[in-house]
Amino acid sequence: MKPKLVIFDLDGTLLDTIDDLKEAVNHAMGLRGFPTFTRNEVMAMVGHGARNLMRKALPDGHKDDDMVDAAYNDFRDYYITHIDIHTKPFVGIQNLLAKLHQEGVMLAVASNKFQEGTEHLIKEFFPEIPFVAVLGGRPGFPLKPDPEIVGEVLRKAGVDKEEAVMVGDSPTDMRTAANGGIRGIAVGWGYRDMRDIEGITIVETVDELQKLLLP
Repeated sequence: MKPKLVIFDLDGTLLDTIDDLKEAVNHAMGLRGFPTFTRNEVMAMVGHGARNLMRKALPDGHKDDDMVDAAYNDFRDYYITHIDIHTKPFVGIQNLLAKLHQEGVMLAVASNKFQEGTEHLIKEFFPEIPFVAVLGGRPGFPLKPDPEIVGEVLRKAGVDKEEAVMVGDSPTDMRTAANGGIRGIAVGWGYRDMRDIEGITIVETVDELQKLLLP
């Protein structure tokens, strides 16, 4: 059955953002003389918000809250001005979103990326898509996998849980969907290997995803 609403994760699902994230992480680490990271190393750390990313990136013995806050501020200042240098949509994603919109499916974004960055990237890469909600990490709001973000999107869209689907690339996204009482679909092109996780639906290509969402 075609859903009325599809909620997409951002990083690793709609957009490949790792190279710009890597540059920002390494900028914050370099300012402190700390070791820097490869693309794959940063990929393994993302998914729980930028502050948690900084906590993971900082060396042992330098993870106190003051250091995390300072590194996060340097990361964010750099990232917001270099956010779309290397970032790009995954192949086929723009056509998928356009097709879903044409078929009357409402679309939303639920990300752990900070709100300003989430909004910037959506406006930059998908300006023609009228998302019913674009939600990122915001002060006072819990990050995924807390289901509050799902409930907020459902209220904005005016749909019931059984009419919605969440699409993401991580166990966090699938837990968010489960916690929020909606169906989850995992994509195989993102930043986590989901194939060993039992009980979830996984698609390896955008075409496969389209066939599930528009049967």
